[in-house]
Amino acid sequence: MTHGWPGSIFELLKVVGPLTDPTAHGGTAGDAFHLVLPSLPGFGFSEKPKGTGWNPERVARAWDVLMKRLGYTRYVSQGGDWGAIISDAMGRQAPSGLLGIHVNRVERSTTIPPEIAKALRSGDPAPANLTAEERAVFDEARAFLKTGFGYAAIMGTRPQTVGYGLADSPAGLAAWFYDKLADWVFTRGEPERVLSRDEILDNITLYWLTNTATSSGRIYWENNAVGNKLAEIVIPAAVTVFPGEVYRRRRAGRRGRTAISSTITAWTEADISPPGKSRISSAPSCVPLSGPCVDRCIATGTSR
Repeated sequence: MTHGWPGSIFELLKVVGPLTDPTAHGGTAGDAFHLVLPSLPGFGFSEKPKGTGWNPERVARAWDVLMKRLGYTRYVSQGGDWGAIISDAMGRQAPSGLLGIHVNRVERSTTIPPEIAKALRSGDPAPANLTAEERAVFDEARAFLKTGFGYAAIMGTRPQTVGYGLADSPAGLAAWFYDKLADWVFTRGEPERVLSRDEILDNITLYWLTNTATSSGRIYWENNAVGNKLAEIVIPAAVTVFPGEVYRRRRAGRRGRTAISSTITAWTEADISPPGKSRISSAPSCVPLSGPCVDRCIATGTSR
């Protein structure tokens, strides 16, 4: 399982119990997994890259090497945020032993057709032939790019500049991270409704004590440098969509360029458990899509 930014392996700790000991959480012994929770290169506990080239494609290849060095000849990959992009890359690379992927976020660059992406970037009006649901996706994406994407533009072009500022000020680092948590955690600006103050501070402190504010930001620059990768995913893949995602791909808009053999789970706000309660035994049913290979699409709902 792979984390994202400004997250760390800390954000995955609460799933360790339910996934490794499901009988204690309402599941059965046959549902148990071994978990490997690696820290992304340049994030927290991992080494800071000494050169360029550590983009999601390279991390994906490294994760396959890691799993095989640990002795796993068959495994699956799961991720959110950058972890989803890395799992997506693993799905396209399809190394031997990778049985499938699951993500809880989809990337706009692989699901928005080029002509629509161009309109989003340029500020042009939405194409007239969009359905109502596709227009809703367009409007949401435009709003996010206009009001919530500045951090990525900075880190994608000047990660060293902003990184040195964050490395110099713990208050600045905390503000930079907390702003994104307030945007992305589905609590309408109050992340403490889901995450305790200690959990938030633990994550920020990890970046501060390991001095990885600068090195973690480089993945944005590295990803921009390689551009979009739109090869088909031919292994089994699944997407879970939660309420509140910054980009929500609608089921009606099946114009994505990346094809996957997919299973979709749609969650609504009513499906989200109160903090501390497990939904393992009562999660909504997955909805299999027909055909061996379908366009990437998402049901309603999500959270990074």
